[in-house]
Amino acid sequence: MSTQSEANQQFILKASCKAGSGIVAGVSSYLSEQGCYISELAQFDDQDSGRFFMRACFHFESADKKDPEGLRQGFAPVAEKFDMEWQMFDASAPTRTLIMVSKADHCLDDLLYRMHKGELNMEVTAVVSNHQDLRPMVEREGIRFIHLPVTKENKPDQEKRLLELVDETRSDLVVLARYMQILSDGLCRQLVGRAINIHHSFLPGFKGARPYYQAYDRGVKLIGATAHYVTSDLDEGPIIEQSVQPVDHTFGPERLTAAGRDTETMALARAVKRHTEHRVFLDGNKTVVFK
Repeated sequence: MSTQSEANQQFILKASCKAGSGIVAGVSSYLSEQGCYISELAQFDDQDSGRFFMRACFHFESADKKDPEGLRQGFAPVAEKFDMEWQMFDASAPTRTLIMVSKADHCLDDLLYRMHKGELNMEVTAVVSNHQDLRPMVEREGIRFIHLPVTKENKPDQEKRLLELVDETRSDLVVLARYMQILSDGLCRQLVGRAINIHHSFLPGFKGARPYYQAYDRGVKLIGATAHYVTSDLDEGPIIEQSVQPVDHTFGPERLTAAGRDTETMALARAVKRHTEHRVFLDGNKTVVFK
């Protein structure tokens, strides 16, 4: 016998297409005809790009009628009618995530804590680092640690190995949690839309290295952190989440760095949460984020 919890299993539909009439009606009518109840619906019409974005959270009203694969196959003609880019997810399925780090541990530690507390619906497939410093921390968690030291000479081979690891671990998301290496253009293209970086400044200000020292030199009164999708343009990828906090003239570079750890962990955690809940859409060099 089917249970009520089985009937209420949540699914998520992400869809985008050229803006036009009848899109919401077409999607909602199809889901209704298949015995689905839409519990949450968000939509946005970008007047500049002419693109329409929609996220629908739904469940089957009766577990006896639940057929996710049939639902996906049947939706294809609806999507084709609107020339739609779309994905359908089981909301309970954790996002398989590969994390990349260097020596700083605060972002990694925060992500693992939130995952264990159930705040982030992800499964860490491995942690990759160009240094050995965080191996004990990672292996205490029972997570695979992979050391890929990077030099100018071996960088192409190590990036090839990284892509192999993404495939081997069946990772859907790569998180650069203070990974202090610049990825090649080719690797960025391979990971478009599925790699999130945390940069320790409020972009577009203070790109590149040592942003807290840049901020100190300018005497800023706010410091920030930016979580964005990785692109071949350094620190210029589509922004997902930003966090700021006030500072004053008494903050030197070291104190700015210490204070900034909070903004970094907060911005990255929120970005990863939005992504793993399938709330983020790429819209050119911007994002649409349904919160």
